[in-house]
Amino acid sequence: MPDSQSAAAALPSITSPPTSQSGVRVRSHLAPLKVRVINFLAMVIPFLGLLAAMILLWGTAFSWIYLVMLVGGVLLSGLGITVGYHRLFTHRSFETPRPIVYLLAILGSMAVQGPLIEWVATHRRHHQHSDEVDDPHSPHGHGDTMMGFLRGFVHAHCGWLFLRRPRDIARYSADLRKDPGIRRTSNLFVLWVALGLVLPAVLGGLLTMSWMGVLLGFLWGGLARVFCLHHITWSINSACHIWGAQPFDSGDESRNNPVFGILAFGEGWHNNHHAFPTSARHGLFWWQFDLSYLVIRTLALLGLAKSIRLPSPERVRAKRNETPSDPIA
Repeated sequence: MPDSQSAAAALPSITSPPTSQSGVRVRSHLAPLKVRVINFLAMVIPFLGLLAAMILLWGTAFSWIYLVMLVGGVLLSGLGITVGYHRLFTHRSFETPRPIVYLLAILGSMAVQGPLIEWVATHRRHHQHSDEVDDPHSPHGHGDTMMGFLRGFVHAHCGWLFLRRPRDIARYSADLRKDPGIRRTSNLFVLWVALGLVLPAVLGGLLTMSWMGVLLGFLWGGLARVFCLHHITWSINSACHIWGAQPFDSGDESRNNPVFGILAFGEGWHNNHHAFPTSARHGLFWWQFDLSYLVIRTLALLGLAKSIRLPSPERVRAKRNETPSDPIA
């Protein structure tokens, strides 16, 4: 990857939200309680259904083997997204040796959320125009009626994936496209996705010495893993711009949502992140659990991460919406 100074110069400005190309901001007020309840249920019920399936199938089509494969797969490919795709490649919040760079890129690709370079470009555009008309997945600006709020939620959660990409999207990833190794890794996205589905199937077969183990490994370590990661990641786009706290002035509707602060490995402290986008730490206070930052700190202790970017206490205090009462841990 390019050195930190040249990489930073190549990044689009995402430290403060500018006006959109049309000059129109479409920020909205907090969604009504009824809408937030519906959104909460829409996010929780699928997970409850998956949990029910685990319980009902225990001992027949689900066991400790597949539970470990599911949880382990979610952790590995999820951290590939949060630590790799997001904090390393999108925001350059730390530096790491090339083998770790490629490992994180491959693990993130196995989450099946798009090729690395395309994902980074879309996310940088989101920061550039957060909750404006040019934001690719804002839940706001779809009308102030009940149906408008619900349409916005669906659009932010997954509907935006079915829309045509903006013509200028490539300009948000110029730094990555200049790196031949990163470009090749991103172009091999389909291969990494296939490996992410085949490996748990092979592992399930080897651990059980059966073809049924192959099928169940594919279902639980492959498909169910991807389902969990998609739903969690999409909820950052939707839920974390609809309900939660706004301790910082970020210039948009991003919010801290403790549910996804935990489920999304620290990504749910979304208002913190939008206030300080290049920070490697999203859970800025000791009580805000941030697994992704703990992984980055562990890499640093092992000599595998450096130049970790954090906001100073003075910057944190300056951007607080009210007098802070929580120290920086």
